[in-house]
Amino acid sequence: MSQMNLLQAINNALDTAMAADKKVVSFGEDVGHFGGVFRATSHLQERYGRDRCFNTPLTEQGIIGFANGLASQGHKPVAEIQFGDYIFPAFDQIVNETAKFRYRSGNEFNVGGLTIRTPYGGGIRGGHYHSQSPEAYFAHTPGLKIVVPRNPHQAKGLLLASIRDDNPVLFFEPKRLYRASVGEVPDEDYELPLGSAEIVREGQDITLLAWGAQMEVLNEAAQMAEKDGVDCEIIDLRSILPWDVDTVVESVKKTGRLLVSHEAPVTNGFGAEISATVQEQAFLYLEAPVTRVCGMDVPYPLSHEVEYHPDATKVFEAIKATLHY
Repeated sequence: MSQMNLLQAINNALDTAMAADKKVVSFGEDVGHFGGVFRATSHLQERYGRDRCFNTPLTEQGIIGFANGLASQGHKPVAEIQFGDYIFPAFDQIVNETAKFRYRSGNEFNVGGLTIRTPYGGGIRGGHYHSQSPEAYFAHTPGLKIVVPRNPHQAKGLLLASIRDDNPVLFFEPKRLYRASVGEVPDEDYELPLGSAEIVREGQDITLLAWGAQMEVLNEAAQMAEKDGVDCEIIDLRSILPWDVDTVVESVKKTGRLLVSHEAPVTNGFGAEISATVQEQAFLYLEAPVTRVCGMDVPYPLSHEVEYHPDATKVFEAIKATLHY
C-alpha cells in the first residue's frame, strides 16, 4: 500500500495498464512530456516512449475521432480531454460515433477499448468554462459507460476496470480532489466493478446519494445530522451509466427517504432520473418526496461559487426538511 492523492492514483493506474498491455496508449493536449495540465500523465512518455504517450493538436473532435479509429483497430486508447467543459466539440464523435459503433455494424466492429478521461466539476474557482459537470448530457446515450471516482483507491481500481472494459467509457475525474484527496492505494494491479454502487455508510433514517467530490459533502452533512440523532445511509453511485438501481432502491425501501446531490444544475441533472426511477420502484416505501440538492440553474459563477455549490449546510437543511415532511 502507498499513500497517494487522486492524481497519483490515476497516474499509477495508467502506468499499470500500459505496463500490462502494449495496446494501451495515452494521448491528449500536452499529455506527453508535459504530463497534462494537471500532471496526470507525468513520466509516462519517458517510460513508454512517444509512440504510446504523446501530445495531440488542440482539437477535441480530432482527439476522439483519432481515438475511435485506434480503438476500432484493436488498440486501447486512453484519450484525455483537458477539461470536461471542453468535451463538447467532441460531442458528435462521442454520441454519434463512439456510442453507436458496435450497434451500427451489427457487432462486426466496435470501439470498446476506448476510455476518455477528463477532469470535471467546480471547487477550484475556475469560473464557468472550467467548472461544469456534464455527465447528464452523456447519460442519455446508449452505448457508453460513465464512471466517477470519489477518492484515490476508487480512482485506480475504476480506471483500470474502465480501460479493460469491452465498452467505451467516459471517466470523469473530480478535479477539486486531485491533490486534496489522499489515501491508501494498493501498489498491485486491481479493478473495481463498473455499474455497481457502494454503500459507504449504513443507516436507518435517510439515504444520501452522490458521486465524485460530492461524497465528501454528504459525509460532512451526515456528521452534522448525527449530532441531532439522525442515522444516515450514504451511497456512492460510482457509475452514472449504467447505474445501480437495485442497491439504491433497496436502501430507500429500508430508510423510506432519499436525498440526491450533485454539482450540476438541478434541471435535467442525473438526479432527476434517479428520483423518477425510485418513485416508480419504491413509491409505497417513501415517507417523503425524493429531495435533490444540486447546483443552481445558472452558468457556473466565479465570484459566487460558494453560493452556487450544494455544500454540507444545504444538504443538512434538506435532510431535516425531509425527515420532518
